[in-house]
Amino acid sequence: MSEAPYQSLYRRYRPQRFSEMVGQDHVVMALRNAVRDEKVAHAYLFSGPRGTGKTSAARILAKALNCANVTEGEPDGTCSSCISIQNGSSLDVHELDAASNNGVDAMRDLTSRAALGTPGRWKVYIVDEVHMLSTAASNALLKTLEEPPAHVVFVLATTDPQKVLPTIRSRTQHYEFRLLSPELLGRLVHDINNRANLHVPNEAIDLVIRRGKGSARDALSSLDQVAAAGTFDDESAIIDEMTEALCERDTGRALVAVAEGCNSGREPQRLAVDLLEHLRNGFLSIMSKGLVPLADSAVERVEKQARRLGAPALVRAMEAIGEALQLMRDAPETRVTLEVALTRLTKPELSTDPAALLERIERLERAASPRRAEATLVAAARVEAPVRATSERPALGGINRPAPQPRPTSAPQPAPQAQKDSPTAHFPTRDELVEIWGDKILDALPARAKSRFRTGRFISVEGGRATYALPNSIHKERCEEVRNEVEAVLRAHFGIRIPLVLTVDDEAPAIVETPKVEEEEVIDIRETVEAEHVETVSPEERLMKAFPGAQELN
Repeated sequence: MSEAPYQSLYRRYRPQRFSEMVGQDHVVMALRNAVRDEKVAHAYLFSGPRGTGKTSAARILAKALNCANVTEGEPDGTCSSCISIQNGSSLDVHELDAASNNGVDAMRDLTSRAALGTPGRWKVYIVDEVHMLSTAASNALLKTLEEPPAHVVFVLATTDPQKVLPTIRSRTQHYEFRLLSPELLGRLVHDINNRANLHVPNEAIDLVIRRGKGSARDALSSLDQVAAAGTFDDESAIIDEMTEALCERDTGRALVAVAEGCNSGREPQRLAVDLLEHLRNGFLSIMSKGLVPLADSAVERVEKQARRLGAPALVRAMEAIGEALQLMRDAPETRVTLEVALTRLTKPELSTDPAALLERIERLERAASPRRAEATLVAAARVEAPVRATSERPALGGINRPAPQPRPTSAPQPAPQAQKDSPTAHFPTRDELVEIWGDKILDALPARAKSRFRTGRFISVEGGRATYALPNSIHKERCEEVRNEVEAVLRAHFGIRIPLVLTVDDEAPAIVETPKVEEEEVIDIRETVEAEHVETVSPEERLMKAFPGAQELN
C-alpha cells in the first residue's frame, strides 16, 4: 500500500473547529452563538487579508449547521456530515471560486440549484473572491439573496469588500477578519513546528514570522519552504545594511548593499519595497511601538535606527523610496533608479528640495546645544539693559557709567586634584560618545568651551583617541585653546582619559562654515565672569573690552 501524498502544512493543519481558529475571536464568538441560538443569517460576507481564515470559518460554519452532535455551536468533527465536509465530498456544501468562474452562466447554474434539497438540514454555498464576479453575475447573485430559500446559507469571502456591490453588502452580515499579531503568529508557528517534528531552529522561525506578515497561510507556507530546504537565507540582512548606510550617510555602503541584493537574485523593486516597509516600521516604532507588526527584538532594532535617522530623515526617505518605486515602472534600468534615490538620501547636500533642507537643519539642531537660543537672548539682554535704563539716549557707540558698586569677593577656589583612571572604565565607542555628548557632556562644560564645541561632531574613535570635526580651521584653532577643559569633563564622566584630536569637517554644511555665530554668542560678559573669574576687572572695563571703540559718558 503506497503512502498518502505529502500535504502542505497550511492544508494539513487547517482549523476544523471554531476553537482551533487563531486571532479571530470576534468572528468565532458571533458564529458560534448564532448556531447555538438558531439565529443563523441567510448570507454572510467574510472580508480580510489573504490567509486569515475566511474560507476555513465558512467550512466550520457549514459543519456546525449540519453536525449531528453540535455542542454550544461547536461541531464535533466526528459525525458523517463533518467528515464528508472535511473531505470535500459533502453534497451540503458547494464552493465556487469567483476568480476563475466569474461569468453569469456559472452564477445562474449555482443559484438554479439552490432550491433543490440535500441530505443535510442546511445547504451552504461558499463563494470565494466574490468581488471578482462580473456585473451580470453579481446581479444574478443579488436576485437570489433577495429571496433565498429557507434552508440555504450563502457565505461570500473577499479580500476587497469595497469592490462588492453595495446592494449585496447590505443583504449580508459583514465580518472582518484581521491579520495575526506577531505574538499569535509566533505561537502558531512554534506549535506546528513541534507537532510536525520539523526541528526548524528559532532563528529560522523568526524569519518565517516576518515573512508571514500576519497571514497564517503565508507563514506556514514559508515554514514548509524552510523545512524542505534545511537552511534559510535571512533576506532582512541586506535591508538592515541599507538602513545602516542611511543612518551613517554612507553612499558607498548603500550602493554595495544594493549590489549584494541584486547579485543574490533579488529584483531592485523588491529591495525598494522591503526597504520602504522597514523604514515605515522604524517610523511607527518612534511614534507608537504597538503599531509595529514585528517581534520585540526586531522592534528594538528598527527603533534604534529610526532614532538615529530622526523623524524628518525618515519621512523624506519613505517619500524618496516611494517615488523611486513609481519611476521604476517605466525605467529601462530599475537598479539605477534605486541607486540614485539612495545617493540623494545619503548626501542631502546634493538635493535642494525643502525636505532635504529640513533634514539638514534638523541635524544641526540636534548637534547644537538645546539652550543655544536662550543663551544668545540672555547675553543680548545683559548688554542692552544699561542702555535702556538711562533717561538720556547716549551717542552712538557710547555707554553710561553707572554708580560704582562694591565688588563682591569670591572665595578662593581649591586646587583641582589629579584624576586617576578608573580600573573598571572602558574606552567609549563613537556611538557612545555621540549619544552622551548632547545630553550630558555639553551641559557640564565651562561656558567658553561649551560655546565653541557645540558646533561639531565625532567622526571616529580609534587608537585610543577620539576625532572631533569642526566646521573650519578658524573654529578648530579656537577650540584648541579649551580642549583640555573638554577632556577633563570627558574623563570625569567615563572614568578614563579620552584624548581629543581636532580636525576640519569636510562635509560640514555651508551655513556653519564661518565662526560668526560663535563670535556673537561668546560675549565676554558671561565668559569673563565664568571662565576668567580670577581677573579683577570692573563691569565698565568688561563692557569696554566687549565693544572696542565705545566711549564712556560721564
